[in-house]
Amino acid sequence: MSYLATALRGSAVACVLAVPAAGHAQDFINVLTGGTSGVYYPLGVGLSNIYAENIDGVRTQVQSTKASVENLNLLQDGRGELAFALGDSVAAAWAGDAEAGFEAPLDQLRGIAGIYPNYIQIVASAESGATTLADLAGMAVSVGAPASGTELNARAILGAAGMSYDDLGMTEYLPFAESVELMKNRQIDATLQSAGLGVASIRDLSTSVDIQVVSIPAEIAETLGAPYQAATIPAGTYDGQDEDVPTIAISNYLVTHAGVSDDVAYEMTRLLFENIETLTASHQAAADIVLESALDGMPIPLHPGAERFYREQGMID
Repeated sequence: MSYLATALRGSAVACVLAVPAAGHAQDFINVLTGGTSGVYYPLGVGLSNIYAENIDGVRTQVQSTKASVENLNLLQDGRGELAFALGDSVAAAWAGDAEAGFEAPLDQLRGIAGIYPNYIQIVASAESGATTLADLAGMAVSVGAPASGTELNARAILGAAGMSYDDLGMTEYLPFAESVELMKNRQIDATLQSAGLGVASIRDLSTSVDIQVVSIPAEIAETLGAPYQAATIPAGTYDGQDEDVPTIAISNYLVTHAGVSDDVAYEMTRLLFENIETLTASHQAAADIVLESALDGMPIPLHPGAERFYREQGMID
């Protein structure tokens, strides 16, 4: 929460605002997600339905995108009201990291909540024999859509392991579903996907092809530091995965922009945490969304509307 102090400026004003029927100041919420075979999209659909049913006068829409990097740039331009994004992408956007896909600092971004962790899931065909990062040398690997949050993760992880795309036999830059189709057709050996556990694309793959989940040792997380952390993909997450596999994880965030009204941002935050059970029906990753950790590691200032909600919960003085 290194930027929380910044986010609290003006909190005196935020605290005294009344709560009229949200939606009168703003009647449209476009939810920016990711590919339809990932986790962002079904959760975005779930949130969109919750908002449409519970915020007076609001119309909602769900937009499938290339995920984190595109979502954050769209928010900066006011072309969406809520977006899913990976923590490292959000930090890079705030800093204006051109190499990560942000030509200038995205100063309009505002935080709503930290949600569930993305697990880096590298899945190889069993016949490839790959079980470790080093085994991927010389193989054909899909690393995610160009400049997506997943692809940024791929660069970071390989770099921490002393590798680069040059070490791979072939690098494909494809979204999850397309990567899986290439694996089914034996055109690539492995796919790296940054997503919640049980992502539909890998579930689909594991029912069609014998797979091996590639291990990522805890030392990689230690080398990269925050927001990366050591994690485990539990046995049985996918067909044919009989053992726990070590990997690394990174938190996802829901992000909005400064132009969204305080009342709508408040309602988006409140309804998220009041409807976790409903949202979990959209995808099991929502079960990992916990109010107590919503502010952990928040890389950007909170939106004043979200801040008001957390004050009511006693999470901000």
